[in-house]
Amino acid sequence: MDLSAWSEVGTVDVPTRSVRVGPGVVNLSLQGALRPSGLFYPPNPGSWATSTIGGNVATNASGPRSFGYGPTRRWVREVEAVLGTGERVHLGSSAEKRSVGPDLLQMFIGSEGTLGIATALTLRLAPIPEIRRGWAVPLPARARLGRLAASLAGIAGSGLSAIEYLDGPSAEGLRADRGASWPSGSALLLLEMEASGRREVHDRSLRVRAALNRGGVAAEPSVFEDADRLWSLRGEASRVLDERYGPRVREDIAVPLPEVDGLVRALERIARKEKVRLFLFGHLGEGSLHPNYEADPASPAATRIRTAVCSEALARGGTISGEHGIGRLKRGLLERELGTPALRLLRAVRRACDPDGILNPGKLYPGSVRPAPRPSR
Repeated sequence: MDLSAWSEVGTVDVPTRSVRVGPGVVNLSLQGALRPSGLFYPPNPGSWATSTIGGNVATNASGPRSFGYGPTRRWVREVEAVLGTGERVHLGSSAEKRSVGPDLLQMFIGSEGTLGIATALTLRLAPIPEIRRGWAVPLPARARLGRLAASLAGIAGSGLSAIEYLDGPSAEGLRADRGASWPSGSALLLLEMEASGRREVHDRSLRVRAALNRGGVAAEPSVFEDADRLWSLRGEASRVLDERYGPRVREDIAVPLPEVDGLVRALERIARKEKVRLFLFGHLGEGSLHPNYEADPASPAATRIRTAVCSEALARGGTISGEHGIGRLKRGLLERELGTPALRLLRAVRRACDPDGILNPGKLYPGSVRPAPRPSR
């Protein structure tokens, strides 16, 4: 279904910090439209130059700034949608507080288009910080990523809104092919710091540098005065890997921060076992990683890799999808994470919203409802 024509951006309501938009509005275009109001929409997935708000809501997309601002679901106030029955529903409220039973809006967000089609969305907005500065910090070999992320996340008053990781091959590809202005030869920690003035930038920088030094990171960062330039570069990582290495098994998992280092070692073991290259980047501050394996996505090896990666995440108290969703590829693994009773409940919700199974069929729910047979004529 093509909703690209529904790309209107309504008048920004500055007092309530909200705006009504169509589902076809591209994320990055929305940021530009909001700028004159002094407000912005925080979720910025790596695909923000092409992905739409409707798609972001369908998958509960995140992005680098989700460390400081949270994922999409935190920033959606209301949704108008059409269910599979053809009925129109209004989910959410313009009120700041509401308690009228289970939150149907939150159930809709992240449902991957299987419950209904969003036709209009009201989004929450945030004030644009006076200063948003990006850092690209070279990391020493075998850096303890989880420990480093936990140290940074624990800094009081750091102003950090993003803590990202980019491995050496991915960083070098962006430097060589996209002109990224950072040193070659090492993995990178990508940070965004927000502040209300130069003095605050100075004080917060000192706190962050002290934490980095305690974690064994002493290299000088490359500074991006325009943080959006840094995230636009980071968003090109997958394309650069496509151009350099071709199709890959792309995964999306998340674990608690104390489990990150063990997970990274496990991901490396999977690569050695399958005799393929591993490329790794992701939202380190949330323990959300994107391992990419140089293997044919349609091969038996891809199935083994995906199952092994998700199993390692689950074994560490994590999830099989931090932000990309389930789709068709992971639906067979969903019951392992949710359990049979919870999955049965989700199927019941799906049947209530889409009894004929016409919305994004074959996705998300293993053994989901099938379209009802057409009556004979």
